[in-house]
Amino acid sequence: MRFVTFLNSKNQQRAGILVQNATQNTTSSDLAGTKSGTIPGTIIDIRDAIQWLNSPESPQDLATKTPSALPLPFDMLDVIREQDVLLPALKRIVGYFQESQPSSASQAFKFPKTLIYNENQVRLVSPIPHPLSMRDGYAFRQHVETARRNRGLAMIPEFDQFPVFYFTNHLAVTGPGDVAVRKLTQDKLDFELEVAVVIGKECRNVSAADADQYIFGFMVMNDWSARTLQMEEMKLNLGPAKGKDFATSLGPYLVTRDELSKHVVSGQASNSGESHNLWMKAYVNGKQLSEGNLKDMNWTFAQLIERVSYGVTLQPGEVIGSGTVGTGCLLELNGSKITDNLWLKPGDEVIMEVEALGRLENRVLAADE
Repeated sequence: MRFVTFLNSKNQQRAGILVQNATQNTTSSDLAGTKSGTIPGTIIDIRDAIQWLNSPESPQDLATKTPSALPLPFDMLDVIREQDVLLPALKRIVGYFQESQPSSASQAFKFPKTLIYNENQVRLVSPIPHPLSMRDGYAFRQHVETARRNRGLAMIPEFDQFPVFYFTNHLAVTGPGDVAVRKLTQDKLDFELEVAVVIGKECRNVSAADADQYIFGFMVMNDWSARTLQMEEMKLNLGPAKGKDFATSLGPYLVTRDELSKHVVSGQASNSGESHNLWMKAYVNGKQLSEGNLKDMNWTFAQLIERVSYGVTLQPGEVIGSGTVGTGCLLELNGSKITDNLWLKPGDEVIMEVEALGRLENRVLAADE
């Protein structure tokens, strides 16, 4: 399933399911998209749909498959927490929506129109606007090695010994759209092309062999980076702070793990978890600058979760990023002379595409000082 969070006509934040229209022949999970993100689909408002399913107005054959009154989710965190009871019901609602599509002009559309929105007529925000926490990994060797080489540093041997991560600001999450940055942050402003997972179930001390089952879904992630600030503060050996904590963009969709089953790389060692064959691209002002593949993670998400959960209980709704894919930022591209001292500036448009996950579009704005 493909989940979104959107603003309705009353500017209320709502959780929804994106459903491709019956007339669309292209499977959305295989298409990163057109200019608007994907071939536009229909969004079903989850809370309103569950409320309808609980009411006498829902079709009897649909209602009888629901054992009892379902909890009403306020947001995607509620959906994730109550997934065991909500996901089966939501799949039935989606099935009924698809069956309700008229096969001819003379047939009526049976699905309640008050429950649905055209994707192009709402504003999408981050699928998880308020994660419980947000960690970012360092899992692509190509990025780490290239960035170090460009600074005259040898590859650090500890990279191959254990996966590392840092905490970033889970209260500075954005979705598609404008990202406003202040003056100091604009100095050598950079993007980072990544994928993030959302934890779906509570877990602690999980092995990599078992960790994938705790992943609810995947999103495109842009880890915005202010390189001048970052390089200054990292001289103190405490990691990135103001260079990273001003914004992270996620979305536009949260795609459940089962949707990616056909992209799982075969032949993986069972104790290292799944890898996914998903191409990743980034564009600045319409020009492609980055290209990589999620399968090139040297540490899998399962291995990251094993490390993160050691002695720590993870809760549904926590986010973990992959780290930057090789060629996935200007710091790396400039250092490799692929680009010539190119940095982002107000007015620039940054687009990130990941196969099966969608297209995240953002525009840099100068914040009011």
